Amino acid sequence: MAKVTNYVSEAFAELKTNVTWPEWAEVQRLTIIVALFSIIFALATFGVDRGFEVVIANIYSFLKN
Repeated sequence: MAKVTNYVSEAFAELKTNVTWPEWAEVQRLTIIVALFSIIFALATFGVDRGFEVVIANIYSFLKN
């Protein structure tokens, strides 16, 4: 258990001293960019999925008749 505690404390010490953290304004800007691209990608995926759904439904209805 001492090894785990030592590892965690060393990890936090390294995060405090060796990591360069971005400014808060940059974090907000990049978060907005990621959110927008996530929404765009989700809508594109939805559109492709809906398109394939329509195509497959038309194929099945054509084969059924």
